[in-house]
Amino acid sequence: MAVRSNADRLVTQILTGEVWPALADRHGYRVDADGTPFLLPGMGGVTLGVHPGDPATGYAADHLEPGLSVRHRDGDANMALQFLSCVGNTVTVRTGPAAGAQGKVIGQHAYVLVDLAEEELAQVSTGDQVTVAARGQGLRLLDHPDVVAKNLDPGLLDRLPVRTRADGRLEIGVAARVPAIAVGAGAGMVSEFANTDLMGAYAGQGDDLSLGLESLRIGDLVVLEDSDHRFGRGFRPGYLTIGVISTGHCRLFGHGPGPSTILSGPADAFHVVDDPDACLGGLL
Repeated sequence: MAVRSNADRLVTQILTGEVWPALADRHGYRVDADGTPFLLPGMGGVTLGVHPGDPATGYAADHLEPGLSVRHRDGDANMALQFLSCVGNTVTVRTGPAAGAQGKVIGQHAYVLVDLAEEELAQVSTGDQVTVAARGQGLRLLDHPDVVAKNLDPGLLDRLPVRTRADGRLEIGVAARVPAIAVGAGAGMVSEFANTDLMGAYAGQGDDLSLGLESLRIGDLVVLEDSDHRFGRGFRPGYLTIGVISTGHCRLFGHGPGPSTILSGPADAFHVVDDPDACLGGLL
């Protein structure tokens, strides 16, 4: 049965931001889990060639942010952009050669991350203005009161591999199951802000660091076991969180590909199904 929601009661708010430049300081280098210094592209700017459905790991990159990295230069307005932008929201480029191009929010990190078609992405520059048609915070699943939805455009909900089962549970397909020990940076923060970095996907950095997550793709739906993201982010046995992988490869210890939270609640409220096709690459 289709999942019923209060989508008809949600409002759309137009938010503004700009494509933020990549940043660094004069020291440049960081250090990976084995103490090896590195200097690699990562957060900010416009990142070409990585879209939902593409691998999240294996790049010569650190804290890889696909597509556009968007924020607002006013601190309070930027937090509103973070809190209210939802995965699946439509983003429109308003200035520069790519003006008029539209893409989708694929998650949050230090920035709101936006996927565009590659040919349009290549025309965007830092400083270009964008608008986000923010809709989704306040979404409720009417037949699943124990499941908290957040950061999720209701239009995307209708395309996700979800349904209400005859036994009342919410069935959802995921491309990967993530053990609680993989949760790194992001724990303890509010789950409407940034994402949760996953350890154990340090491709090429030794088998002793692997948790079998090297095959993650940008846009994958994943389940975080024993994780409660309803009112923050923390370890709670018997709870599950569903997220969308929005960031990619990272060499910093305790960091890694990161899911943005979309659903969270008691494990017995869900029926999780392994589905290798559960990825935004085929949905957006």
